[in-house]
Amino acid sequence: MITKLENISEEELNRIKKIAGEAFVTNELFHNWGSIEERAADVMTYMEIYIDYVYASGELYANEDLTGFIGLEDSAEAPVLPRLKMIFKLFRAIKFSRIKSFLNFAKQIGKSNALYAKKHHLDALMVCVEKESQGKGLASELINFAKKVASDKKIPLLFDTDMKSYSDMYQHFGCTLYNTVTADNGVTRYSLCWTPDRAS
Repeated sequence: MITKLENISEEELNRIKKIAGEAFVTNELFHNWGSIEERAADVMTYMEIYIDYVYASGELYANEDLTGFIGLEDSAEAPVLPRLKMIFKLFRAIKFSRIKSFLNFAKQIGKSNALYAKKHHLDALMVCVEKESQGKGLASELINFAKKVASDKKIPLLFDTDMKSYSDMYQHFGCTLYNTVTADNGVTRYSLCWTPDRAS
């Protein structure tokens, strides 16, 4: 059963940050930060700050064992202040040159989801499964939960990824790949959507 995470201990939150950091260190989102070894520490820091944002915004969900996580953000309710705090923390914690290259990449791929971005939608901020728990159907459970939330709200569910394997996985779970944009560093952003029958 997937539920919203509330009032968890600092120890539990730190464990989630570690799992997310380890999961995203190989993600092509951070391609410009060097090899996996070169970027590992900064990716861990980035994900610590990002998880703080998702949790503080009330958008972090997990299974009962806290081994699988998904962030879900309703575009009509996206929190402004926590996001500004996150950006401020990132600029203080990570070298400016890396943040600059990250923002340049984000600008290039930023319009990949323009088809839906201005409409009311549900964003999947991240999907993450602890390494030891992968291959047990947990990703499917997390994505089906997100589909149910989108279906209840009658709005499209959007996924953005810079990994073809993740794009293939989301398509396997019924999402449609509706756009791709390749940045000048060779990394491709895949934009996918799952639309409930009742979504307008």
